[in-house]
Amino acid sequence: MASKLEDKVQPQSLVDIVAERIEAAIISGKLEPGAKISEQGLAASFGVSRGPLREAIRRLEGRKLLERTPNIGVRVAALSLKDLNDILEIREALEGQAAALAAQRMSDAEIAGLRKLIEAHGKQKSVQEGKGYYQESKDFDFHFRIVAGSGNARLAQMLTGDLYYLLRVYRYKSSTKPGRASEALAEHRMIVAALEARDSDAAEAAMRRHLRNARRMVVEQLAAES
Repeated sequence: MASKLEDKVQPQSLVDIVAERIEAAIISGKLEPGAKISEQGLAASFGVSRGPLREAIRRLEGRKLLERTPNIGVRVAALSLKDLNDILEIREALEGQAAALAAQRMSDAEIAGLRKLIEAHGKQKSVQEGKGYYQESKDFDFHFRIVAGSGNARLAQMLTGDLYYLLRVYRYKSSTKPGRASEALAEHRMIVAALEARDSDAAEAAMRRHLRNARRMVVEQLAAES
């Protein structure tokens, strides 16, 4: 993932690529919550002009990953420890319900695709070395697929709306604690096993346990840093 921040950008789809690399830098912690964005520094790092960079920044403002303050500039968005804990408590309940619904509503092919996805995640060098568990957004995100598979549009909007991208920052952060990446992968496998068994209760319990563990990890990390 480090190459996303360091590699020079190719001419095609500049805004998409720059936005993707800034997002990856935020999620990985290279650009930490609260950090001020230097347009000049990023433009030089990526080898692009200010135009595509500014459009990428506007796009990430829309995703709530960046926030602009008058007379100050653009910073990486941040949540207080209290806000984060409150949001993650809500997420545990909602995603637990999403997993319960997905156990009944996801197709066999969708569940097989989910199994294939987490096995691919298990091959990540960072996961194998216990350094972190990075998931790309949307269809490459284990949690996003289950929420979509719940078949409940209102629930999906709640979980993949404004805070989806910002919460990915804290999800990744929780996975960097020693031993957590492999634990998270094992928990994902347990969730998939419950989905394969079409066991709604087991799927909800496995998802809630997984999210509770992740919340504890990230809250402990942030408390230690404050």
